[in-house]
Amino acid sequence: QVQLVESGGGLVQPGESLRLSCAASRITFSLYTMAWYRQAPGKQHELVASISSGGNRGYADSVKGRFTISRDNAKNTVYLQMNSLKPEDTAVYYCNARASMTYDYWGQGTQVTVSA
Repeated sequence: QVQLVESGGGLVQPGESLRLSCAASRITFSLYTMAWYRQAPGKQHELVASISSGGNRGYADSVKGRFTISRDNAKNTVYLQMNSLKPEDTAVYYCNARASMTYDYWGQGTQVTVSA
């Protein structure tokens, strides 16, 4: 059974940083596009950042310059470094692994709260 396990969420003050991790198991990790999504209360699910199997990165406009996605294929792990956090970054963050419409997996989510 495929597992994506997120960690690293928590409560921080505005301007602080967090690093999220997502460890994958039972997939050929290097073949998957990995992504982070988030969902805030009352808002739509939003793509935050993605990184392809070839290392190409993409970001939502709202996080460009503040967030960095990276992957370590040897550890089957994807990271999201979040700097200069804002209250509007508060959400549940989900890890996604996708190789096709059939091979599309989600983690359970980790809460990030940015509040003074």
